[in-house]
Amino acid sequence: MKSDTDTSYTLKLLPFKKCRALGHDDPIRFYYWPVIGKLYRRRVEICLSECRGGERILEVGFGSGVTFLNLHERYREIHGLDMKESIRNVYPVFTSAHIATYLLNGDVMHMPYMNDVFDTVLLISVLEHLRPEKQLQAFSEIRRVLKPGGQVVYGVPVERPLMVWMFRILGYNIRKLHYSTEKDVLQAAGSIFERVSVLQMKSFCSGLGYIYEVGHFVKCQS
Repeated sequence: MKSDTDTSYTLKLLPFKKCRALGHDDPIRFYYWPVIGKLYRRRVEICLSECRGGERILEVGFGSGVTFLNLHERYREIHGLDMKESIRNVYPVFTSAHIATYLLNGDVMHMPYMNDVFDTVLLISVLEHLRPEKQLQAFSEIRRVLKPGGQVVYGVPVERPLMVWMFRILGYNIRKLHYSTEKDVLQAAGSIFERVSVLQMKSFCSGLGYIYEVGHFVKCQS
């Protein structure tokens, strides 16, 4: 394991006025808040710093498309899969910014893509919502859609009292949201992919420990 202290990357956000079109319930508003917003942005920045670029990227759980401005600089095609996000809301926001996206509704367990399609599969705060026994199936499906040598980059929270408290402030009961720990996800990823790196993100101060973990794995060429 290593910390994120050597990782330098800046998340590019659309003007908040444009993001408001995505709806009040979308967590995109947290990215613009002081203090908490810095933590929200930082976890995404660490994930983005591991994405090495290429022809196509698939983001599973793309939400409001908070990564799209950055991904547009590294990939020719941005594909997104989300179980519930309204494509009608997200698509025009980025079309107006001259960014073409290919968005579908669906889930990571049964992805509507052919084999060996993507250079990168990105999942930010998605896999913790799966139960531990489902992790292997999810990573097997990710492996199927990745090109040989392709990478999977994921980010998951490291559960600590501070994180539970923060979610409560934001109006979320973490017990009803998160089923897998960062250890569950790491073990499943390592059983299917070759490990490149695992980064850990600190909270407000180092004494409170790490609160987020980013895994970077690759699909073997053979």
